[in-house]
Amino acid sequence: MNPMRLIALLIAACAALVAAPLAADPADIQAASRSVVRVVLVAEEDGETFYVGHGSGFAVAPDKIITNAHLVAPLREDASIRIGIIPSEGTTTYGGRLVALSPRNDLALIQLERGRLPALALLQTPLDDGASVMAIGYPAAVDRAQGLDARETIAPMAPVKAPGVVSGGRTTRDFDTILHTAALAKGNSGGPLVDMCGRAVGVNSFGSLSDGNDAEYGFAVSNREVLGFLRSAKVDYQLADSPCRSVAELSAEERERSAEAAEAAREKALTEKAERRDLEERALRDAEHAVISARENHIAFSALMLVLAGLAGGATWVLHDRGEMERRKIAAAATGALALTAVLIFVLRPGFNQAEDIALAMVKKELGGKDELAASRDGTYMCRIVPERSKITTSSPDPVEIAWTASGCVNNRTQYGQDVDGWTRVFVRNEDQLVAINQFNPDTREFRTENFQLGLDAMNNARNIRARYADKTCTAEPDRMAELEDMQKALRQALPAQPNEVLTYSCTLKPAAKPKE
Repeated sequence: MNPMRLIALLIAACAALVAAPLAADPADIQAASRSVVRVVLVAEEDGETFYVGHGSGFAVAPDKIITNAHLVAPLREDASIRIGIIPSEGTTTYGGRLVALSPRNDLALIQLERGRLPALALLQTPLDDGASVMAIGYPAAVDRAQGLDARETIAPMAPVKAPGVVSGGRTTRDFDTILHTAALAKGNSGGPLVDMCGRAVGVNSFGSLSDGNDAEYGFAVSNREVLGFLRSAKVDYQLADSPCRSVAELSAEERERSAEAAEAAREKALTEKAERRDLEERALRDAEHAVISARENHIAFSALMLVLAGLAGGATWVLHDRGEMERRKIAAAATGALALTAVLIFVLRPGFNQAEDIALAMVKKELGGKDELAASRDGTYMCRIVPERSKITTSSPDPVEIAWTASGCVNNRTQYGQDVDGWTRVFVRNEDQLVAINQFNPDTREFRTENFQLGLDAMNNARNIRARYADKTCTAEPDRMAELEDMQKALRQALPAQPNEVLTYSCTLKPAAKPKE
């Protein structure tokens, strides 16, 4: 090969590597697996329970599972068949009942009889051809390869993840499907096809048959069909519409933004310093001119008083010669008063050393409004999401209102702890498997939330750590703040290295309410 052509190819390859987006986080696929379940059908006859078959499904709401219609079709033929829902973790299994069925597009909805599961978000926007995807489910071939019997398969276990790419959209059997290369086997039916951020893009339904020579493909019922089915079943599902990106990519952008912000702050500080120096020099010149003018006015007024004192003195002499003693006394008093006034005005004339004090007062007056505005921190902030600085796995978050005080108390009920980047509080959710780290910086007026979607064991560990902190109210007592710091440090150490979701908000200080008259 021509050496120059080889060099050109290497340069092109390096450029492609630089331009390529960073890979999504594997933790997102693991988080999505929490929502995937094994759907088991069992029947009873003469007091004995028989295994009928199984497939996969996933939670679209905490108490609702979506799967394939063909998987639950035996229920329509045999009333003795029951549904079992086997989660991917824990020790508890659940019963279920069929609440919606759509054979046309091979979809079914199961209601959990008890319990809650983390719901999987549904991606609203279709994926491009060639996009990476992952099929998650419980293929029977893997159970057989492990030598598992029917009883062992009804114990909670992690689902199987199979990677692939989107090969295009297809209209099959009068409904929309996604053609992909992720391996599907019997038992995968009803499981999710997810993007690399763990959002469901469809429900795996069936695969192509191979004679050993042809490539195998899988078909998933597209979200266009899934969303319509869930709306008709009145399910409150999570919708996602943001691009898939990794925390590493976002962190790299934030480091670059922080470096640019630091450089801009440095340049702003230099500019403000130069402007203040110019302001001080201008104020000093104006103050010197004002002092000179005031001195000249004092001297002129003092001279005028001396002239008037001289005239009054002359009048005193004339009146003395005339013998008008009363009027002479008045003229003499006026002469003394005018002379004394002249002396006092001259003595009290401004000195040149007062120019600096006057200039300083002028500078403070000029900068006073700006300094007072910059020092304002307490109040109620309205914070709105900045999508380009966030990794969002669900629909765009609503604005957040924060009532802030300098002691770190938020909304008059939640105490935050101070660190180098602002004020932080770690929240351990009760209703779902999520730990959130909230951070607010009143200086930059930014609010940031990092969401960690944890497995059941990790979540229980986080709840045990949180239970050590008894005081739930705002407090500035050193002992309570130290206890809060210890709890948050322990929680951070128990969390994964990276969050699954990062939400960055920009905040504005709301005007203070005017007092009622």
